[in-house]
Amino acid sequence: MPKKTISQVENEIEQIDQLLLYYADLLAKARETAPGRVEMAALASVLHSFYNGLENIFLSIARGLDGTPPSGEQWHRDLLDRMALSTENRSAVVPTEMIDRLSEYQGFRHFYRHSYSFLLKWEKLKELVEPLPELWIEVKGELQGFIQTLSEDRRRKMASAAQPDQDSAENEPDG
Repeated sequence: MPKKTISQVENEIEQIDQLLLYYADLLAKARETAPGRVEMAALASVLHSFYNGLENIFLSIARGLDGTPPSGEQWHRDLLDRMALSTENRSAVVPTEMIDRLSEYQGFRHFYRHSYSFLLKWEKLKELVEPLPELWIEVKGELQGFIQTLSEDRRRKMASAAQPDQDSAENEPDG
């Protein structure tokens, strides 16, 4: 299962990289001058897609390594919180300090899905748009570190399963 999960996480990382590369000019322009309505709607869509990609990663991890994602009314928040915790099958995916920052994007994604784009306010959007490229670099680094640890754990388990138990081999009588 970890191999499939790793593949899914790597695919989503590539998708988020593509998203931010595709809209790099718009993100850079928004740092220079306040965007108009159409640009704000496009930026809101980027923020929405960014968090969707992260949540897809977290869902893959919850399904593939934890066994099941959270359920209930607060499952989105519970899923995010779970990613800062170690379980018996994995280490923490992101540090606890990152959860508060990511929850702002989660909250915006909820607003975006249940609101109208003409209600967007640049003052609020700006707080999420400006730090986005740097935040993604940090999150991506955490995800890559998580994948590395997961891959190393998988290799260790496979290697130990392939080697006979040293204790039982030493205790066997000679021919």
